[in-house]
Amino acid sequence: MRHAIAPSENVENNSVAVTDLFKICTHCERLTKKDLGIRIPRPLGSGPSRFIPEKEILQVSKVDARTQAIFEDAFAALHRLDNISLVMSFHPQYLGSFLRTQHYLLQMDGPLPLHYRHYICIMAAARHQCSYLVNLHVNDFLQVGGNTKWLNGLNEAPQKLQQLGEINKILAHRPWLLTKEHIERLLKAEEHSWSLAELIHGVVLLTHYHSLSSFTFGCGIMPEINCDGGHTFRPPSVSQYCVCDIANGNGHANHHNDLLGNQEMCGEVEELMERMKQLQECRDDEEASQEEMATRFEREKTESMLVVTSEDEECVPSRDISRHFEDTSYGYQDFSRRGEQVPTFRAQDYSWEDHGFSLVNRLYPDVGQMLDEKFQMAYNLTYNTMATHKDVDTSMLRRAIWNYIHCMFGIRYDDYDYGEINQLLDRSFKIYIKTMVCSPEKTTKRMYESFWRQFQHSEKVHVNLLLMEARMQAELLYALRAITRYMT
Repeated sequence: MRHAIAPSENVENNSVAVTDLFKICTHCERLTKKDLGIRIPRPLGSGPSRFIPEKEILQVSKVDARTQAIFEDAFAALHRLDNISLVMSFHPQYLGSFLRTQHYLLQMDGPLPLHYRHYICIMAAARHQCSYLVNLHVNDFLQVGGNTKWLNGLNEAPQKLQQLGEINKILAHRPWLLTKEHIERLLKAEEHSWSLAELIHGVVLLTHYHSLSSFTFGCGIMPEINCDGGHTFRPPSVSQYCVCDIANGNGHANHHNDLLGNQEMCGEVEELMERMKQLQECRDDEEASQEEMATRFEREKTESMLVVTSEDEECVPSRDISRHFEDTSYGYQDFSRRGEQVPTFRAQDYSWEDHGFSLVNRLYPDVGQMLDEKFQMAYNLTYNTMATHKDVDTSMLRRAIWNYIHCMFGIRYDDYDYGEINQLLDRSFKIYIKTMVCSPEKTTKRMYESFWRQFQHSEKVHVNLLLMEARMQAELLYALRAITRYMT
């Protein structure tokens, strides 16, 4: 990663030459002379991610023909190739499904007009202080003819969009609190009423961008150089390389030492694989009763409340972000802190497969199919590898991650033994999961590096895809159940 940018200083009367402070080649020195009046933007980071070395991402996108074709299609449709897509290129099969779904939601025929769609994306991303996505959709909003006045704050937007603010904050932070009364207020707001089809479109956008905010923070996505926060006009101080070399990825920044981490965590993968083997043997030998399964779920649900993020300081949103939503003090809050009991949402009573999918597809044709494909892609994606080990069945681990996230949201699967979660997910991993899913703006590079130290970056990106999709599905289940209860 490139060095942090030095703060602005007054060097007007300073006799020290620029070349004494920075290592700059002759060409760059000539360009930066004051009499030219040229301000050259310099990238703040090296590559699409603060967490993943740029060379690893670029190697994937250069050699994979499928990825190249997906990139070409995305550029033709969106006229850009953002850093999220570059990081997702570790998994081109998923990336294709993701981009098709997002393109349909944002650009194809649907219940909501284009400028409404992008404004809802801004509202959703702002709840998690995700300036990257907010800035991206501010530009898109303006390009499709959005009213600049709306960007002054949510109170300047139409009443219809302001009314969506309530379910935006509930879905983002405490989706289990959403009721049919919230839905009724939106559908019976007289001249500002939403139709059912419009509401489904809006809810899918909200949940998509809440979860995409999680992925953005979880992968340390950097703004592109042409975006706000993606560049500076002052070269960083370095010792041996010109800043133009650093910008081109030729410098030797002080990246996390993966070799040292692997030495410290030697045997981590083997231990995890051994636990998976033992759990499989226990499954074959005996099956827990329904009562025991329910008890294990309640125990895991309670324990998930006790997992706290290691970065527990308050994150105060800037005015640029907070103006796009109301009630800035509202955020994720454990039930245990409020003395309430987490309501159990039994997936057998209302599931995506049996209920949510059909409702979405009926009111917003084809979207249900696209979402289902995307969920399945993330859940079933496997290369049968774990770090350097091949021919490994990872289904048990993937299911534990998915079900742990749903457990945190109070969703229970009767046929799953929640005792497996503690065997497969260690505490540092649980802290990362909870932070990224519930308070993604608090995710740090240290937290990303602290779990699965021997695993490859592509595997950690896969984990982030699982977290993103599991979170989106959990939010959607609560929203769709509330809509179904209103309709019946």
